[in-house]
Amino acid sequence: MSALSAKIENLVIIGSGPAGYTAGIYAARANLKPLLITGFQRGGIPGGQLMTTTFVENFPGFPNGVKGPELMDLLKAQAVRWGTELIEADADEIDITQRPFQVTVEGKKIFSHSTIIATGARANRLKLPNEEIFWSNGISACAICDGATPQFLKEELAVVGGGDSACEEAIYLTKYGSHVHLLVRSNRLKASAALADRLNKNTNISIHWETEVVGIDGKDWLSSILIKTKGEQLHKKLKIKGLFYAIGHTPNTELLKNQLNLDSNGYIITNPGKPSTSIEGVFAAGDVADSEWRQGVTAAGSGCKAALSAERWLTMNNLSRLITRSSETPKRSKTEEKIPTSNKENYNPKAIWQKGNYALRKLYHESNSPLLVIFTSKTCGPCHVLKPQIKRVLEELEGKAHGIEIDIEKDFEIAKQAGIKGTPTVQLFLNKSLKEEWMGVKQRSVFLNALNKLIA
Repeated sequence: MSALSAKIENLVIIGSGPAGYTAGIYAARANLKPLLITGFQRGGIPGGQLMTTTFVENFPGFPNGVKGPELMDLLKAQAVRWGTELIEADADEIDITQRPFQVTVEGKKIFSHSTIIATGARANRLKLPNEEIFWSNGISACAICDGATPQFLKEELAVVGGGDSACEEAIYLTKYGSHVHLLVRSNRLKASAALADRLNKNTNISIHWETEVVGIDGKDWLSSILIKTKGEQLHKKLKIKGLFYAIGHTPNTELLKNQLNLDSNGYIITNPGKPSTSIEGVFAAGDVADSEWRQGVTAAGSGCKAALSAERWLTMNNLSRLITRSSETPKRSKTEEKIPTSNKENYNPKAIWQKGNYALRKLYHESNSPLLVIFTSKTCGPCHVLKPQIKRVLEELEGKAHGIEIDIEKDFEIAKQAGIKGTPTVQLFLNKSLKEEWMGVKQRSVFLNALNKLIA
């Protein structure tokens, strides 16, 4: 299908998080009916870095703080309520060298007159020898996601970094580990004063200044790291069971190389004080264009500016096609229904989704249908993303398979027995036999294909 015969969108927003969702809110309220590609696995997860944060205490309007995933849910719901259309998938190709602009998603080409790039940034790694071997076997880039893993309980842990994220993760990990070592490469913290004060008052945290990790060791699981401290000749061995990275981010701009002006670190260059880029009609918002501030509120503000700029540009060039609303104010958003933990009274052998060990035991021993067991933790942002996708798969199969959610903190012994190394982890069973296991966020098609093989 040619661009001339295809539908051309007013505006396509690539990326979610505070920047993408805020851009969606403003563009939708301007009756542009924007299309927002949330992303899924490339460069992170939908909702961005706040999906891997516990409490956000500095976002205006939440005096008692708000969980990162909850904040993203609210922004997402607000964008959808006003008419933003979501595509929950990755952008595989972006072509802004010709007009209309073109984005390829799951093999489908989407055309647009204007585009907002809000693809964010992804966590950096140290690239140590053996790092890949111990990734998810003691090393993680998300303490909030994996901190409750059974292997970390009452063990010594370490966090690498000196910014807000590193301090927050070190404090969070004291809930699970016996002691936390914060390894700071410089001689001072880059974190906010409030976080630094909280960190310094925590007796379960030791700060190692001017220290870096130079080696990692273990058998099936990480057991120690080798650290180097400035001014000392000998390296020191630190016995730990968990190593968590909080060492900055790399912007997700791989699909834009040789198309848009980027700085030496890969961040999109925008015009001073504005979201406009080197190509007219292309705007940037959030961390993908911000190497300095990188805050939720600054990302949201930049999303607002990008949407307003796109609206003005479309109007000025006579390209916008506005929708007509049936009512001035859309219906209120519905909150997601909370599923109670299963017990003898509420257990339903025909339900496609249940929660807790009672339903797990019943279905594991009595059901002849495939069973997906999803191991989660309450602060796990990726779990938050994956659960709706798995529910959709089970709904499509119309009761031919079941899903059970297991909270690894509430059902610690089950998680330990299952060998869970981090969340989310999904295990597929049929007739008490483990067929497959997946860690992290996967596409819906992965689960659907695996289930269809067993059902057939």
